[in-house]
Amino acid sequence: MGPLSARLLMERGRPKSDRLGRIRSLDLSGLKLLSEHLDPKLLSRLTQLQELDLSNNQLEMLPANLGLSHLRILRCANNQLGDVTALCQFPQLEELSLEGNPFLTVSDNLKVSFLLPKLRKVNGKDASSTSSQVENLNRELTSRVRMISEELVASGGTQVHEADIPEKSPKATAVQEPRARPVAKRPDDVPLNLSPNKRVCTSPLAQVEGRSMGSDGSQPALKLEPLYFLQCHSKNNSPQDLKTQLWACAFEPAWEEGHTEATSQSVATCGGEAVCVIDCQTGIVLHKYKAPGEEFFSVAWTALMVVTQAGNKKRWSVLAAAGLRGQVRLLHVRAGFCCGIIRAHKKAIATLCFSPTHETHLFTASYDKRIILWDIGVPKEDYTFQASQLLTLDTTSTPLRLCPVASCPDAYLLAGCEGGCCCWDVRLDQPQKRRVCEVEFVFSEGSEARGQRVDGLAFVNEDVVGLKASEGSQLWNKCLEKAPRHSSPFFLTASKGNDLGTICLWSWSQTWVSRGSQSTVAVVVLARLQWSPTELAYFSLSTCPDEGIVLCGDEEGNVWIYDVRHILAQQPPLPATPQAPTQILKWPQPRALSQTVTKTMVNTVVANSTFTYLTALTDSNIVAIWKRH
Repeated sequence: MGPLSARLLMERGRPKSDRLGRIRSLDLSGLKLLSEHLDPKLLSRLTQLQELDLSNNQLEMLPANLGLSHLRILRCANNQLGDVTALCQFPQLEELSLEGNPFLTVSDNLKVSFLLPKLRKVNGKDASSTSSQVENLNRELTSRVRMISEELVASGGTQVHEADIPEKSPKATAVQEPRARPVAKRPDDVPLNLSPNKRVCTSPLAQVEGRSMGSDGSQPALKLEPLYFLQCHSKNNSPQDLKTQLWACAFEPAWEEGHTEATSQSVATCGGEAVCVIDCQTGIVLHKYKAPGEEFFSVAWTALMVVTQAGNKKRWSVLAAAGLRGQVRLLHVRAGFCCGIIRAHKKAIATLCFSPTHETHLFTASYDKRIILWDIGVPKEDYTFQASQLLTLDTTSTPLRLCPVASCPDAYLLAGCEGGCCCWDVRLDQPQKRRVCEVEFVFSEGSEARGQRVDGLAFVNEDVVGLKASEGSQLWNKCLEKAPRHSSPFFLTASKGNDLGTICLWSWSQTWVSRGSQSTVAVVVLARLQWSPTELAYFSLSTCPDEGIVLCGDEEGNVWIYDVRHILAQQPPLPATPQAPTQILKWPQPRALSQTVTKTMVNTVVANSTFTYLTALTDSNIVAIWKRH
């Protein structure tokens, strides 16, 4: 079907007329119409139109300026609509049909009732119940805003709240199993002074330790304001839950085509039996998925290019989540349901990540000492997945972090394990489908250098990967890879090694070149950074590639921030003395009622690509969100 014509409208309009302005009812169903076929200039001539049927077409959106101000009945069933905001142009609408649009969610029904105050029927059912829900929600939000403002005036501080989240039943409910943690985390000897309450507030400014721009070219301290402190992973939604450990978070990538500076403010967090997606700007939990009996340890995003029934390509954000049960759940975040489960391992999955070059390729790392590469495929017509196994990589110890090598992600994979840092050949054109570690990296000479735990890997940019490790009770940290613009390209890796409380910067490419045929290679250390002198482990490293920033939490609730660009710009040899962090973002000590959370462990810290928002996950069931100014 091509663009609409005046002749077609008169043929399918009622009453029959040779003037478009006299038509009151129009049936355009079953014509395979696309969104671009709805010409606003033509349709706006239907000045008396009251009923329009657009069912059984291939519409992905409604144009925002159709000019049908008298429309009272609209049928849009069985299309590909993904948003209802454009319906606000029909203020007189009384009946609406949206059935069979797979990209619309339950929340869109609430939006419709809010946008169309005269609506009486939705999908053939009375809309009064939905309208009453919207009214109740509006009253509740108004009451909460009033309460927040009164408490804000009384306390002189910034107060944030977590709204209760309606639970969604998972499509596949996990069978109950003992919730034994596969590896001991840390001793529970740090007291939390917090009354059990979901409402958490903080002082207006976060305490910061940092330094201003100096003669050495170091960067000034960043200005970060704490926005929200949320308890959205509570077991049984209990406000008294301050023990659920939160393990991983990831910002949804911005997929807008042609918008290179686009950034996401939605972050996925996991811990306990829940995965949440949070809007950092508003502090609202947009989506929540629960799997009873599960304990989630890792999340990762991808965007699949799906072809709609109209033949158009559409990006579909998919969130992979995994943990204790050894299963990967593929979540359609917008629709709010689990559309696939991969029974990947017989033991818990410690971490997972998608390939940066193949959107359907997923690595999973398990306590069964295996890393498996999967092809999850694209969803079928019923929105389900059929995954296939491509490679199995054997490890000698539990893999904790995964990182495809930036310069050749299709060729090599780095993994931080309980027993060291290893590298595998992951090229799919090789015949072996089961492979062992090709190279093990060590961070000092001698046999005592082996067996160090590596629990953090992340890229600073295309040339920099971050790594964090520990030996026994000693934590050694981070790997960054970066090539200074004035020199030949090399990877720079940061690790915290034998010297407690330091982070090493080392070169990936120089290390790889010096490898020869050796299976164990000592890294080329370039510099050291100061870090916390804690003996505790499992504080994950992350990086902000566009800003050249490395992030890590500690046992006091602090966030250590390193702007490594000035270090990487220096000519070798770099200073032998440890470099101070750009700043230490102190734990803001949020309050609940009259008591204060004085300490907590920050397991992981992640920022979005432009470093606008920073999210920290704690051992005490608190998601902390900061904003950069």
